Amino acid sequence: MVDQRFSHLTCSEIPYHFPDPAAGKPSPMEFSSGGDDPDSHPGGKKRYHRHTAHQIQRLESMFKECPHPDEKTRSQLSRELNLHPRQIKFWFQNRRTQMKAQHERADNSALRAENDKIRCENIAIREALKHVICPCCGTSPASEDPYFDEQKLQIENAHLKEELDRVSSVAAKYIGRPISQLPPVQPIHVSSLDLSMASFGGPSLDLDLDLLHGSSSSVIPTLPFPQLTISDMDKSLMADIATNAMEELIRLVQTNEPLWIKGAADGRETLNLESYERIFQSPYSHMKNPGIRIEASRDSGVVIMNCLALVDMFMDAKKWMELFPTIVSRAKTIEVISSGMLGSQSGTLQLMYEEVHVLSALVPTRQLYLLRFCQQIEQGLWAVVDVSYDVPHQDSQFSSPSKAQRLPSGCLIREMPNGYSEVTWVEHWEVEEKAPIHRLYTDLIHNGLAFGAERWLSTLQRACERFACLMVSGNSPLIPSPEGKRSMMKLAQRMVNNFCASINPANGQQWTTLSGLNEFEVRATLHKSTDPGQPSGVVLSAAATIWLPLPPTSVFNFFRDERTRPQWDVLSNQNPVQEVAHIVNGSHPGNCISVLRGLNTSQNNMLILQESCVDSSGSLVVYCPVDLPAINMAMSGEDPSYFPLLPSGFTISPDGRAQEGGASSSIGSGSLITVAFQILVSNLPSARLSPESVTTVNNLIGNTIQQIKAALNCSTTC
Repeated sequence: MVDQRFSHLTCSEIPYHFPDPAAGKPSPMEFSSGGDDPDSHPGGKKRYHRHTAHQIQRLESMFKECPHPDEKTRSQLSRELNLHPRQIKFWFQNRRTQMKAQHERADNSALRAENDKIRCENIAIREALKHVICPCCGTSPASEDPYFDEQKLQIENAHLKEELDRVSSVAAKYIGRPISQLPPVQPIHVSSLDLSMASFGGPSLDLDLDLLHGSSSSVIPTLPFPQLTISDMDKSLMADIATNAMEELIRLVQTNEPLWIKGAADGRETLNLESYERIFQSPYSHMKNPGIRIEASRDSGVVIMNCLALVDMFMDAKKWMELFPTIVSRAKTIEVISSGMLGSQSGTLQLMYEEVHVLSALVPTRQLYLLRFCQQIEQGLWAVVDVSYDVPHQDSQFSSPSKAQRLPSGCLIREMPNGYSEVTWVEHWEVEEKAPIHRLYTDLIHNGLAFGAERWLSTLQRACERFACLMVSGNSPLIPSPEGKRSMMKLAQRMVNNFCASINPANGQQWTTLSGLNEFEVRATLHKSTDPGQPSGVVLSAAATIWLPLPPTSVFNFFRDERTRPQWDVLSNQNPVQEVAHIVNGSHPGNCISVLRGLNTSQNNMLILQESCVDSSGSLVVYCPVDLPAINMAMSGEDPSYFPLLPSGFTISPDGRAQEGGASSSIGSGSLITVAFQILVSNLPSARLSPESVTTVNNLIGNTIQQIKAALNCSTTC
């Protein structure tokens, strides 16, 4: 739970400032030197200029003779070249840093060549081993590839299960009671997760999805990133852009009114565009193009995580995705332009690719290349800034119907006692819509709630609470060990990440609108699953979004309560479920992981893993049938990374509409609910939907939505 002692702090009370340049080394991003002291100019702005060819030639010749000139030599050079002594000093510092980077690149190239040589030798040895003949028997050695032995292992597993059943029945006669059939090392049957949505007992919907073999274009391959050649001039330009973006971010955080306007009804901070243009002297593109829309917001709050840990996670693309699975569908570091100083992240500059989404098939994903720059402002105060960067051919690679540019955005992280951090987040977008926004999401997006600072910060707070709960000892009788709890939480986190990725597939994959009901759109897509954590084959993802005239909290409580599950789960045949394990996942009672068991069913070897999570920006209820042996292994602390999962579930978010009286609220007047299913339809490498498949998917989602409306007494949707 967030410490209430810090809830009263606002960004205006934080003494953000830059250290005196004369007190230490200059910023590593200063590739061009200023002529005068920046403090002597109005507004504190630095003046930059480029050295002349003669100046650079003279400095280079001196650098070859003496890379570390003393003060007397620097003074002589300054008089000779008409430069300030500090400029001479900074130039030599930057040149030494550049030489060091060149040597490191040369060393890396040598190591890479050595690594390639070893890899080639390893491949040659493997090929030679394939043709080895035993001198005793004259036969080849047995293959160690597990795929060749899979069928044999399945047969042996069936025999072992039969033997276990026989021994258990005999032993039960002597001890007078049955013996548990759930040893923690029992293997998992991948086949039991095929069409896993129909795994509950009793007759359920027919999920016979016929496939027509044809073009493999329906299964979209991973889009390759363009080969980028980044020159020293490009890096210098990137450094200038990142430095300017960092200065703008700091100023956006420090300045309050009139730059930021606080809403009277909800307290949200939005940017005053006229003040922004006047302060930063940068007219908006939307004034020239009326089709461009500006989204800008700011929010501040306390996070349960150490300042340095947050910085490290932000600068790691994989961990960044794990922190924000509901917002970031894909992130990749293309190249590290500048490394941090003295083993820290301060001064690190990266070129990244990112896809940002809303959990609905109706909202296009925002695709962009960006520069991420991290800098330590002072002791215990860090800043991480993102700003869009245009790379060659990026327009031809992007398939999104909206073009989004991220203006200087990011956060300031201030260290607080007891491992807490105060985070001030700024989101600033320039969006050009090439197609109309879907009517259900018009208010949410235009009010800046869909991609705003409040959503980023609330998601970060919930993720950090989850990490904190991971450190607490087990709180379930069935999961007594810390290892078992960590394994279960890891399994549930992977389930949630998989679910979020299925709603907005990465790599430019497109949704197909099926001929469903007129009341809502059902969209579907096929993708080939090769992830070890998913059943191998072609997976169908289908989703639909509806509006209900109920607050998001009421809808969330309805979905996460196991007592109301038979009212909406059409695949459970209206059988009740019982919670057999519970893991607390945050301060809110709705943030938890549950293991559910279906009652009165014939599928006794199947449980439901469910995670529910909620914050001010929305909520999720994600579930997945899992073999009981797999749950048993996870509870005992085994690594769950390769347990096959095909999760389904619901996303609930406010609609962003104005309440009565005209006040726009982050809660809104209703809820947007996305229903999403995943089904394994084939192990074939290529497939497309048939008319029978379309009908089946429409019936599955349509029946689910109708039962939800009936249970919540909502006769109509929007």
